[in-house]
Amino acid sequence: MTNHSTQVVIEVAELIKKARAAQEIYNAYDQAAVDEVVTAVGWAVINDDNNQRLSEQAVADTGLGNVKDKFVKNRRKTLGLLRDLASARSVGVIAEYPDKGLVEIARPVGVVAAIVPSTNPVATPANKTINALKGRNAIILAPSPRGQNVCATLISMIHHELERVGAPTDLVQKLPSPVNKAHTIELLHQVDLIVATGSRNNVRAAYSSGTPAIGVGAGNVVSIVDETADPIAAASRIVTSKSFDNATSCSSENNLIIIEPIYDAMMNALAMEGSYLLDTAGKDALGKVLWHNGHLNPRLIAHSAEEIALAVDLDVPADTRVLMVEELDYGPDHPFSGEKLSPVLTVYRARDFEHAKTIARGIMDYQGKGHSLGLHTRDEARPLDLGLNLPVCRIIVNQIHSYATGGNFDNGLPFSLSMGCGSWGGNSISDNMNYRHYLNTTRISRAIEPDEPMIPEIFSDYWNKYEIG
Repeated sequence: MTNHSTQVVIEVAELIKKARAAQEIYNAYDQAAVDEVVTAVGWAVINDDNNQRLSEQAVADTGLGNVKDKFVKNRRKTLGLLRDLASARSVGVIAEYPDKGLVEIARPVGVVAAIVPSTNPVATPANKTINALKGRNAIILAPSPRGQNVCATLISMIHHELERVGAPTDLVQKLPSPVNKAHTIELLHQVDLIVATGSRNNVRAAYSSGTPAIGVGAGNVVSIVDETADPIAAASRIVTSKSFDNATSCSSENNLIIIEPIYDAMMNALAMEGSYLLDTAGKDALGKVLWHNGHLNPRLIAHSAEEIALAVDLDVPADTRVLMVEELDYGPDHPFSGEKLSPVLTVYRARDFEHAKTIARGIMDYQGKGHSLGLHTRDEARPLDLGLNLPVCRIIVNQIHSYATGGNFDNGLPFSLSMGCGSWGGNSISDNMNYRHYLNTTRISRAIEPDEPMIPEIFSDYWNKYEIG
């Protein structure tokens, strides 16, 4: 072991030592005291002065997204999470099942490491911190290099509120600046649980660390507009979603499949909402700049449609919110079928609903399998059809997709910025990451009246069908 690596181990171990000491104190808090801590941290993010400062710094530091939408995202996601947690039990006995003789007790996991992406350098760490604290854990944040300074600002605000309620400030820490890969990897080895959001490499590093880890999959959202949909309503939802925070969210639509009978009406409605369809030359020019050597150009990621058009020298209307390109195929030879992390939307024309499903599956097999799919329809049967047949964990029906996937005030999904994609996306969870993933559960089992079936109760139908015995 080199002196450098030894120093890294020692520096991370010191953070862990402080976190464990703080968590030991916090472990004695009752539910009311824990909920006060959660509320305090929520207030550190949600109060307007802090939120405005954090939103401005996030964009200035990372160059991603825009201040107005960051402010809305930080507020909405944090407020929604606090709503979800308000009545949730996470300390002591949380459930009893007398008929089964079972009692469930919530216990902390200990010290959590949270890998945080640069696309959401405030909302994501705030969400993970609040969920971890709800379970009486300590947390150490591993921000991206571009997001480390705004993460430090966030933590200073959180510490101020923790001091106000008398809680240990070492419950919430971050890796020392400048954040580097060596410290991040070492952190993964020393904690009790890893929650990883961000690049596929980050998630793989978490899974391969040997520490229990919860990772989430990559986005590449497909939305379908069928022939029964209201094109005006669908276009409004899609453009609002795709342009929000310059498409930093993994829940932003990347591919739109429109069924033939409504195609022209839908394209007109999208144009009315500020979407501009590039011709073949414009598409080719955009493709040459949006990707470099098979990778997305970091200079264009999460920039506005206007900024991207200027960088590519495209002549588009001044009010353009989303750039659109038409595509016929999908896969590695058709990069526009993948995630673009920018207000660029790829449009497909489908003959009918079955054809739309085929296109959607092909796109997901290339990128984004397991994440989510949007559907704009008046047909009540089609959401179930998609849910039974396509490899996705969420079907979002007639909603603003980038709002709805991570929970919204008008749906029942948990508020989260980390979406599990199941085995399809290489994840161990298929739901929205939430406070329950930050808990250990102890179960007390008492004896109950025996419930042992007779052999014929189980096998009689089987015996009769196959003439056994």
